[in-house]
This record gives sequence, C-alpha cells and structure tokens, in this order.
Amino acid sequence: MKSAIVLFPGINRERDMARALEIAGGRKPAIVWHKETELPDVDLVVIPGGFSYGDYLRCGAIAARSPIMRDVIARAEAGVTVLGVCNGFQVLTETGLLPGALMRNADLKFVCRDVHLRVETTGTRFTSAYEQGQVIRVPVAHGDGNYFADAETLKRLEDDGRVVFRYCDADGAVTGEANPNGSIGNIAGVRNDRGNVLGLMPHPEDHVEAVQGSTDGLGIFRSMVAALETA
Repeated sequence: MKSAIVLFPGINRERDMARALEIAGGRKPAIVWHKETELPDVDLVVIPGGFSYGDYLRCGAIAARSPIMRDVIARAEAGVTVLGVCNGFQVLTETGLLPGALMRNADLKFVCRDVHLRVETTGTRFTSAYEQGQVIRVPVAHGDGNYFADAETLKRLEDDGRVVFRYCDADGAVTGEANPNGSIGNIAGVRNDRGNVLGLMPHPEDHVEAVQGSTDGLGIFRSMVAALETA
C-alpha cells in the first residue's frame, strides 16, 4: 500500500501516523507539504491531527483551502482512499468531502484521555479487521470534536450505515456519560456515501503498539492495507 500524509503548519501527529502506517503495511508513507499542488501516485491519503494554522478562523478552514487540497479532493472524487483524523476530520468537513461540522466541545474544555468506541459497521475498507459491535479503546485530544449535522443529514447517515464509530462505555452502551464532547448521536466517525473517505476524531494511530497501552487502533490500518493491497 502506497500512502501519503499531508502536512500543514501546526500539525503534530504526522510521525505517529507514519509509524502506524509503516507497522501495518511495512512501507513508509510520503510526507507532502501543504504548498505542493500534486500528490504522488498513492493508494491512501491521510490528513493527521494537530492544530493546522493554529486553529485560527475555524478549525480546518484555512487548511481546507491550501494548494494541495485541490488534488486531495480530486483524488477522493476519483475513488482514492482518504483518512482524516481529528484536525484531519475537521479539514474534510470544511472541504465538503464529509458532511456535518465539528463544533466546540459541549463543556467548552479541551479533552485528552482514552475513550471507548463501538464499531458500528465492518463493511468498510477501514473496519474489516474488527467485529461488528466490537468495543475498542483509543485516545482523544481535541477542543472542537462536537460533531453536528442537521436532522436530514443525520437521518441519511444513520439510514445508510455511514456512522462508522460511536462513543460508548467499556461495555458498548452508548450513553451521555461516554460522550467526551457532546457529539450528536455519540458520533465519533463517519464515511462518505461512496465509502472511500473516513473522518474520525479519536487517534487510532496512538494505540498501535503494546508500549502505548493498547493496540486497538491497529485494526483501522490493517483494514486499509487489506482492502488496498487486494483491490
């Protein structure tokens, strides 16, 4: 699997992401600076977490208008797999590649801790390594992770099975207490209608090695490798 990580000023998780991709696929990703206008020939494009442009104006809004994003959008529309994590999720909503928006956390506080996620579907190129309903533990680190979509969009996401991950407790129950940011429907990650673009707020790349305390996030990367190397 050939992959590329897009790097913006203020991004701080590109090395974590590169490590996760190399562990899962045995190949180092290319790092592409935001001022470039063309991506290399890759199977996967990743926009990692951090604080692109210092989160000024609106999280992800400036990054979404960087030169490289025109090619990211074109590749996504052509069917190339795109993953956006945390700030990357925000960028993808700002470009319109994913529906909805990420707002300030409900309690207006930055949250940085492990959370539990329920895998809502395994029928994607991002989740085939998991089991339906499996509960995984991964970290979050954000101040603007409160996912919102209007009622019509939310119904479409739910009806079409496009909610991929949902915040839950350790037993898989979807509760308000398990929701770290007030996200509507406890939504932690969604995909586009074509199924090749995923955005999620938690950081699976930071739970891929035992030394990190969990390897639950590795399934996302192994799923992508399996899907893309057999495509």
